Amino acid sequence: MTRKTKTSAAKLPRDPAAEAALVLSSLLWLGQAALIASCVAGAIAGDLAGLLPLGAGLLALGGMRAGLDFFASGRLSAMARRTVAAYRTEVLNTESRRHQSQSPAVLAGLLAEKLEMLRPAILRYGPAGLRVRTVPLVLLVVAFWQSWAAGLILLVAGPLIPLFSALVGMAAQQASARQLDQMASLGTMLSERVSALLDLRVLGAQTRVLDQFRTSADTLRKRTMEVLRIAFLTSTVLELFSSLGVAMMAVYVGFSLLGEIGFGTWGAPLSIWSGVFLLLIAPDFFAPLREMSAAWHDRASANAVLAELAQWREAQADTILGNADAAKPAAAASELSLKGVRIRRGDQIISYPDVTVAAGQALAVSGASGAGKSTLLAAIAGLLPVAGGQVVVNGTLLTDETADAWRAGLGWMPQSPHFLEGSVLANLRLGAPDADRSAAMRALEDAGVAAQVVALPKGLGTSLGTSGAGLSGGEARRITLARALLAGGKVLLVDEPTADLDEETAQAVRQHLQGLRASGAMLVIASHDPALIAACDLQIAPELAEAAA
Repeated sequence: MTRKTKTSAAKLPRDPAAEAALVLSSLLWLGQAALIASCVAGAIAGDLAGLLPLGAGLLALGGMRAGLDFFASGRLSAMARRTVAAYRTEVLNTESRRHQSQSPAVLAGLLAEKLEMLRPAILRYGPAGLRVRTVPLVLLVVAFWQSWAAGLILLVAGPLIPLFSALVGMAAQQASARQLDQMASLGTMLSERVSALLDLRVLGAQTRVLDQFRTSADTLRKRTMEVLRIAFLTSTVLELFSSLGVAMMAVYVGFSLLGEIGFGTWGAPLSIWSGVFLLLIAPDFFAPLREMSAAWHDRASANAVLAELAQWREAQADTILGNADAAKPAAAASELSLKGVRIRRGDQIISYPDVTVAAGQALAVSGASGAGKSTLLAAIAGLLPVAGGQVVVNGTLLTDETADAWRAGLGWMPQSPHFLEGSVLANLRLGAPDADRSAAMRALEDAGVAAQVVALPKGLGTSLGTSGAGLSGGEARRITLARALLAGGKVLLVDEPTADLDEETAQAVRQHLQGLRASGAMLVIASHDPALIAACDLQIAPELAEAAA
């Protein structure tokens, strides 16, 4: 039956060691500020002899801060790389095992662009969160210790920054989500229009398509500018608040040292050391708040990406049976049975009669286009799970544990020919990597397409492209039949083998399929061809019904 990918709430990873190192690095500035204040106070007092040890201590603390920053940035960068790589691997592995993947354009956008938006949030938001909870509080306590007026200045100015960040946070995340949605829409449109490029040219719809692209690109530009406007507005206001706080501290310290202000301390007048120390720690009080607010936009973009990942995980999808193992082919199948097989397709249920086909027999699956013939072949190959009933091979139920070995021994001819970028020979060898040129030519002869391949510019070395350039639809179909024959499987799943063929060639394909059956192969053939259906030992037809709500 239909299986659902496991849903889990995606969260940004954190590295406590790296975050603690960054917090310690920030707190070491207290020691550096104290040493700098001592140097200034000593120089004003004329005590130059004590400057050398103070300078040495200042350099030592600076080296420690640089080492802690290097340690933290290295760990965070490595964690960001691992996280993005893990999500990419998850998406690729899951989509490769789904019977029908999402839009290639949407997946490409998620893998190439959107997942990269997680990296800045991992590097900045987690560390900024811990720093903003510790460093300002420590600096605030130290400021109050030196002067209650200085502490009050920081206490009043500081909360304005996170308050404003909270107000714009929701707007920033919504703007990021709209931007990501438009990126996905534009990518999907591009993929669909490129795939239908020839049809669009025939219909003369180039101008209309260009207008659609222009409109979508302009919408993406506007949504991107919306995100940037919020980011720039936030940065401007944060700089204003922090600058006002530092300026107020400078005014207070300056007038206190000039003797114009006599309040704000705990009895004694504000000293030069205390004044310089307060001026040095004031910017660092606001720095974590500013970093947190700047990282808030990274978090908004990351949350939009994580929400899309969660939605992708929750998407219901039919999953290919098997464990993705490079299994050896199972023993030649002597019997294949369908027992009460039902397959869900959208809002319909396709039912198939019970049937058992043995080695040396051919089963024809007939019916109108869209009735579910190709769907049954996919289910027999384990590429599509059944919603009910059983597919039994040699008395063993087809499951995840048995599907890989069963599939390794199958020959498959799809309804829509598709090739990999490479030569004819390379495509024929997909199921038989060790086959030589003579074996490939025999398979082409058996499929009735050898003469056409020899006539290609480079024969077996001709590159086909993904759509079989230089071949007619019937010739491309017969090459896929040759590929299945070369694989040497004793079970052959064939989808419309005589479609798009002239009668002479179609008769040759029918005769060869009958020859395979006579040699002991098991054939399951989906076809509209009355002559081919009549030549098969067994015939079944699917039945469609509306699925229960």
